[in-house]
Amino acid sequence: MTLLAVWLGKLTLLGLRLIGRRGNALPGLVVEKVFPRFLARAMARLPEGVVVVTGTNGKTTTTKMVATVLDEGLRVLTNDTGSNFVRGAITATIENASWSGRLPYDVAVFELDEAWAVRFVGLVAPRRCLLLNVMRDQLDRFGEIDTTAGLLGKVAAATTGHVVLNRDDERVAALAARTRAEVSYYGVSAELREMFPNDEELYGGPVHVSDLPATVELRTLPSPAHPAATLRIGGRDHDVLLRAEGPHNAQNACGAAALALSFGFDQARVLAGLAKVSPAFGRGQTFTVDGRRVVLQLVKNPAGFRQTLRTLDARTPEAVVIAINDDYADGRDVSWLWDVDFTALGPLPSRRYTAGTRAADMAVRLRYDEVDVDEIEVDLEKAVRSAVGAVQAGEHVVVFSTYTAMWALHAVLQRIGQAVQ
Repeated sequence: MTLLAVWLGKLTLLGLRLIGRRGNALPGLVVEKVFPRFLARAMARLPEGVVVVTGTNGKTTTTKMVATVLDEGLRVLTNDTGSNFVRGAITATIENASWSGRLPYDVAVFELDEAWAVRFVGLVAPRRCLLLNVMRDQLDRFGEIDTTAGLLGKVAAATTGHVVLNRDDERVAALAARTRAEVSYYGVSAELREMFPNDEELYGGPVHVSDLPATVELRTLPSPAHPAATLRIGGRDHDVLLRAEGPHNAQNACGAAALALSFGFDQARVLAGLAKVSPAFGRGQTFTVDGRRVVLQLVKNPAGFRQTLRTLDARTPEAVVIAINDDYADGRDVSWLWDVDFTALGPLPSRRYTAGTRAADMAVRLRYDEVDVDEIEVDLEKAVRSAVGAVQAGEHVVVFSTYTAMWALHAVLQRIGQAVQ
């Protein structure tokens, strides 16, 4: 049955590629319908089992960090395209299996959407999980954040070996009571805590400083004077140069490091792996277009957008594009944009563009923060071409985009430019 499932999935994937489709989900969906037990049987063959990474923000980049670090000593299977439903995990498994049905890996590291993670763990009990945070995101799908925390609690309860929790998110830290697995924590120092608000703090609540012990703690953030992040592991501080920019990615690195340590990896191997991690798909990826540097940043909720805006602290771009779509995968309700503080964009000397199906709405939102917009353009490619054409060679454009806009813009930037490795 496994061999038939692999052939069915691979032939479906091949057909999609022949017609120019990505095929990140459909092969998995087909196999899931025809062979519903395929995933459980395939994962049972992995000596180190499955790692699940889930939470509101940071799943894709953190999963890439975990997979890269573990690859220092293990053969790692992962769904690195960001297709984070069960069908995405099945597609990744099918694609990486041989035509003989062999799966030559030691461990699987899967990013999973919060709701689909519950379905996944109903099929496959993870050996380890990393639970990141709980924020208001896609209210039309998840409802209030206590519902999302409940979903993560089911993942923790299903995990058999080791659970890594973000101690600075009280809802996540409380999930230690929901699991019989071993538990460890990661977090940031008290001095940095205010820069990483949980949901209540984001809306004006008092900052909570946890006294739970952190296996890995973020001590300092990268700065122009000191470009390395400082992580405290085992009572000692270590500097690591992270290629994935932004404070949120330094925090993600702590979670990834804590997870890798649960495998028995030594500190040197963990730090070496973190230093190799390039930005994940659409999350700070850089392209060159006609001699201009274009950075693509995914945004999808207030907390994530606020953190991603902080990447502008390191360098002021000559142009900023904010591309907002409202397709199902983005969340149809875009009222969350009113919970993002855009005032920092006002003083920037950058040209500003809004794009996507909600380009006009985004321009109105910016106006309320007294941020002027130079151009409103629904067409994503036209907006990016206009921004690139308005700056000089060697200058810098940042594009903030929601999920479906990010996929479209990634294709555009690959076609008109070149990815920077």
